[in-house]
Amino acid sequence: MKKFTAFALSCLCFAGTLPALSACKTETEVHSRYEITAEYVPENGTLTGAVKVTFENNTSEELSVLKFQLYPNAYRKDALYKPVSKACENAAYYNGDSYGEIVVSSVNGAKNWEVMGEDENILYVYLERSLFPDEKVVLDIGFMLKLAEVDHRTGITENTVNFGNAFPILCAFKDGGFCETVYYSDGDPFLSDCADYKLTLKTPKDYVLASTGETTSERTLESKKEYVVEADNVRDFAFVLSDKFRTVQTLVNGTPIVYYYYADEKARDTLTVAAESFAYYEETFGEYPYGRYALVQTGFCHGGMEYPMLSMISDDLTETENARVVAHETAHQWWYAVVGSDQTENAWQDEGLAEYSAIAFFENHDKYGVRREAAVADALKEYRSYYDVYGSVLGRTDTKMTRNLKEYLSDYEYKCLSYDKAVVMFDTLRKSVGDKKFFAGLKKYYAENKFAVATPENMVGAFERVGLDVSGFFDSFLSGKAIL
Repeated sequence: MKKFTAFALSCLCFAGTLPALSACKTETEVHSRYEITAEYVPENGTLTGAVKVTFENNTSEELSVLKFQLYPNAYRKDALYKPVSKACENAAYYNGDSYGEIVVSSVNGAKNWEVMGEDENILYVYLERSLFPDEKVVLDIGFMLKLAEVDHRTGITENTVNFGNAFPILCAFKDGGFCETVYYSDGDPFLSDCADYKLTLKTPKDYVLASTGETTSERTLESKKEYVVEADNVRDFAFVLSDKFRTVQTLVNGTPIVYYYYADEKARDTLTVAAESFAYYEETFGEYPYGRYALVQTGFCHGGMEYPMLSMISDDLTETENARVVAHETAHQWWYAVVGSDQTENAWQDEGLAEYSAIAFFENHDKYGVRREAAVADALKEYRSYYDVYGSVLGRTDTKMTRNLKEYLSDYEYKCLSYDKAVVMFDTLRKSVGDKKFFAGLKKYYAENKFAVATPENMVGAFERVGLDVSGFFDSFLSGKAIL
């Protein structure tokens, strides 16, 4: 959540056209179902259970192997790719070094299986026979998740337990195969297709669950509690547990907005930011397709983290930071949860757009004191500082926005390009074409790409269909040719 400034199109140097851009678009919709049955045992910090995966081959390929991401293995002691950067380690690991992992114990319904990948991060499941288009297979994957003590997406924090990217999940399908991604500490190294989920979870009876989806059953069994939660057509599934949660809630256009917190003296104010930004995004971009939205205060070494129907918000924010983070993460319900993108190749596509959407929200709500012109000016200032510093240290500065997460040299470079430069880009476009067509283009982009993994070309196409020729404009920014 930065602050930023705008330039007219005439101040930029363009070259090329958008088809030269690289992108990771899902080739076809692969709609699966995950039925997760698990129990959390706080005494040893484990979640043990099984995932029943129903996979229908909606691709045009004959498949003999299915591949699943094992994101929690990034928390291993000997992991090649750590989930937390060196700069954030002290803040994240509050009790010193701590490690976790996911251990697959069995895969029923397959001929064989093994854990592979560049960093023991991919489960290869060899099917008993080839799966042809439109055929289905059902697999049961037994697992044990050991959690590290860490303020991060997956881990035991001082007040909560975070389960983000915690289960085996099918790799997204593209270019005739499954897309394997490692866990980079810069950005969000996740790419997945929408699926249906059902979670049956046992916890100690004093734990409260905040989750993607809607709770269909909750019952107490002696010393334990059992939750049943379901979510359809979501890109991912996450939940947070705590024995300290309190809640406040409200309705926005009939959708419940629930805030789970334990250390927020202004919880109602936090809820108001979430509700007002939610209402603004729904009016500006399009209808929210899910039945509820949960905002969750938790231990997290960064500002926040988005999941479908749920956003994690760090408990270590100032009042001003809190409002900025809440508005940004809520915008991700439109730009990531509903309209997906390849976060490993085009991080600007959801992060930059969510950041600019938050700025537009504040622009229309003066009481928060965030001015669009100042926000954009601050973004441009930070981007130029990055350009000067990296140029002086390295003798050059790579300003391409379309790049793999592994190509970023630091969190700082990632932020300056995926957030700051993207904000300048969107604001420049808006000032050049006018509010009406700019927001009409984003509304069209949302409507045309719901539940899909959109490419930059899809965004350009949406603007073209509202009468704007913006291919050269986007290419100039994304390729690094625009002069700011």
